[in-house]
This record gives sequence, structure tokens and C-alpha cells, in this order.
Amino acid sequence: MKLKRYFGLEKNVFYTGLTSFFTDTSSKMVYSVMPLFLMSIGASKIQISLIEGIAESTASLLKAVSGFWSDKIGKNKPFMFIGYTITALITPLYAYVVHPMQVLAYRFLERVGKGIRTAPRDSLISGSVNNG
Repeated sequence: MKLKRYFGLEKNVFYTGLTSFFTDTSSKMVYSVMPLFLMSIGASKIQISLIEGIAESTASLLKAVSGFWSDKIGKNKPFMFIGYTITALITPLYAYVVHPMQVLAYRFLERVGKGIRTAPRDSLISGSVNNG
């Protein structure tokens, strides 16, 4: 069976790369101005550090959990879909933030999405490249 390729890449690798590129681009655009934005709405440096620490810890812990579960059930795409959907739904909500605790909630939820999708995405790409 001949695998479908786009620009020399296996289909899963191409579409996952495209999705990851656009998601990461939108996230980097938001997070590059986040500390200054937080300070402008009254957040202290400690609050900014706490928000980032909780967000990144959440993503790191969920990567291990989602990787374990996706390997256990043998499916990566549902985890990726849920993770990318959470991020896509949460990112625009930063435009409505008026309090630092709202940023904490949104960053937490957005990092939940990242944690859910990352390990299964890497597994899917690895399997596609090795099998393709």
C-alpha cells in the first residue's frame, strides 16, 4: 500500500506539523507580551511567576499521563484532537481578561491542552516516520 505524501512528508507528519505550527505561532504571539500585560492589570512579579509555574507544571505532568494512556489504548489522534481543541478555544479568551487570576485559569486550561496532546503527537510522528 502506497502512503499518501505531501511535500515528501507522510500525511500524518504533514498535517500534524501544520497544526502544531499554527498553534505554536498563536501561543507565542500571546505569551511574548503576557508578562507586560499582567503587570498592566496589576499582577505582581510573584503572581506572574506563580502563573507560569502552575501552567508549565500542569503541562509537564499531563504529558506523562496522556502518553501513558495513549500508548495503553493504542490511539494518538483523539488525545491530539482534544488537546489542540482546548488550546484553540482558550487562546482567544485572553482578550477578555481583566484580572490576573483569569490568566491563571486560562493558562492552566491551555496547558492542559498542551499536556494532553504533546506525547501522543510525538508518538504519532515517530510511528509515521518509522513506518512510512
